[in-house]
Amino acid sequence: MAVRHQLVRRPPREVWAVLADPRRYGEWVVGPSESTPLDAVWPQVGARLRYSVRLGPWSAEGVTTVRHQEPGRELELEAAFKSLGTARILLQLRPWGEETLVVCDEHPLRGLGGKLHNSVTEAALQLRHRGMLARLASLVESRPHPVVHV
Repeated sequence: MAVRHQLVRRPPREVWAVLADPRRYGEWVVGPSESTPLDAVWPQVGARLRYSVRLGPWSAEGVTTVRHQEPGRELELEAAFKSLGTARILLQLRPWGEETLVVCDEHPLRGLGGKLHNSVTEAALQLRHRGMLARLASLVESRPHPVVHV
């Protein structure tokens, strides 16, 4: 099971705003080149997002489904990618002073990915998460701070 942490220099509500926008997934998730919401209710349970992965001339599509969510705290997804099967991805947002500790926990769930899961694929997931969480932090931290009315 690949678990990785990233400190984001913004409060959880600002990190959640990015996670709750399905059109932004292609900007921070490593792998997909674009994402399209299939349901207007993202990130409610059951909402889906289609994504495309491109490697040179080759491309394929997958679908990610929200399986659980607690607004501002947790988003649990099941990513399905054709014959590779599915993976469970849990993103937890933990307040860390004025910042957010994002914890990403991913593991194969069904299909070929689960059957072939080993220390090499675990290492690849760790590398993917390092890039993904760094992208998420950069995306959130580059957004303007929301105006707070007193």
